Amino acid sequence: MEQQQAQMVYDAKGKILGRLASQVAKSLLMGNEVSVINSEHAIISGNRKDIIQRYKTRVNLKEKANPEHSPYWSRRPDLLVKRIIRGMLPYRMPRGKSAYRKLKVYIGVPAELSGKKPIEIESKDPKGMYVNHMTIKELSSMLGYTR
Repeated sequence: MEQQQAQMVYDAKGKILGRLASQVAKSLLMGNEVSVINSEHAIISGNRKDIIQRYKTRVNLKEKANPEHSPYWSRRPDLLVKRIIRGMLPYRMPRGKSAYRKLKVYIGVPAELSGKKPIEIESKDPKGMYVNHMTIKELSSMLGYTR
């Protein structure tokens, strides 16, 4: 049974990252090639201090015996979003690996995708729903990313 390959573009600007990531993961598992644009403008809901503390802990995890075996969390916004989407895929299984290879995440809008219309994810205005939130760009700068 062969699945159809479609190029799908999602715009992360002003979207809740977890909801966006689950939709993207579902599209990837269906066999589509997915591009996420404006990844630095995705929103994480919650208390700013708690979010920053949670991600600082993840970024600084080191294994005592061999630090090279430690998990790697990037500070770059596009790679951070890509890692979060990877967490929603069975990336250790062949099906998940092939799906993860079809994912591309961009900061801003690249020239080759500027003409494509992004897929809209239906949701309420996150800025009105959530009092406490921050963007991936703010989180990355707090983790030490400088452009």
